[in-house]
Amino acid sequence: MENTKNCCSCGKQTLRDEQTKHDLIIRLNRIEGQIRGIKNMVQNDAYCADILVQSSAASAAINGFNREIIDSHVKGCVARDIRLGNDEVVDELIGLLHKLMK
Repeated sequence: MENTKNCCSCGKQTLRDEQTKHDLIIRLNRIEGQIRGIKNMVQNDAYCADILVQSSAASAAINGFNREIIDSHVKGCVARDIRLGNDEVVDELIGLLHKLMK
């Protein structure tokens, strides 16, 4: 399950089980491949509309990845901290959502 411990500049870390890490890495590898494909399209002078379609697909994939992380964060980290009486996590979540909605 998810636990936090000091390690990063923010002082927090989320520990994930191996299956969750594996699934997230697969998603990121797919996104990385999409980005490389877009880069190749630019290098090969592909038609703008085709590049935009692929860019939109990569953006959707990143949004899907972000949804997975947000779900995990709210259901795990935020819920745990609230149960422990750390209501500051709500303000942190609101700040995070504001950053993501720019």
